Amino acid sequence: MRRVNRLFRPILAATVLLGMALAASPARADVYTFVDAHGVEHFTNTPDHARFQRLSSLMEDYGSNNRAGAVALKGNVAAFAPQIEAAAVEAGVDAALVHAVITAESGYNPQAVSRAGAQGLMQLMPQTAQRYAVKDSFDPRQNISGGTRYLRDLLHMFDDNVELAVAAYNAGENAVLRHGRRIPPYRETQAYVPKVLSLYRKYRALL
Repeated sequence: MRRVNRLFRPILAATVLLGMALAASPARADVYTFVDAHGVEHFTNTPDHARFQRLSSLMEDYGSNNRAGAVALKGNVAAFAPQIEAAAVEAGVDAALVHAVITAESGYNPQAVSRAGAQGLMQLMPQTAQRYAVKDSFDPRQNISGGTRYLRDLLHMFDDNVELAVAAYNAGENAVLRHGRRIPPYRETQAYVPKVLSLYRKYRALL
């Protein structure tokens, strides 16, 4: 199992550049990105060298076949990037992992509510929100902060084992502990863990 607890390099100007790239690109065009030596992330729909990687590949594991939804998701990745970066640095968690969890949990919809009652970008259950002093789970800054700190604590609990931390984020830490510190045999969790890890790898490559 892979063990990772790496700080994410800061991104500058991501929101503005991604918005320009999406606005300029044709409806079916892909968006490509790379981070230069100064930490600035560049976006384009006409890559001119090998350093650019396809941003839309991040959405393949998310499973959106709706073009408008995919464009909105790409825009939200950049829109919330500064808040995710701040929360990740404060908690000592890889921002790419936070992006992956948000993509899988809510598709970057800050108003998302699950059938179980989980709320916001990182789908915090009310008891988890209370535990991390999140007063409004629909406030992106509070939600990201609380969810990222929860991820940090899960990583610490499971010795920086990302697979188990992600499983615990989905099924609860007690479920992972009850099953001998293994991924619980729940259909949802068994599908959730590889999905998040795949997204995580792609975000790490881009970020």
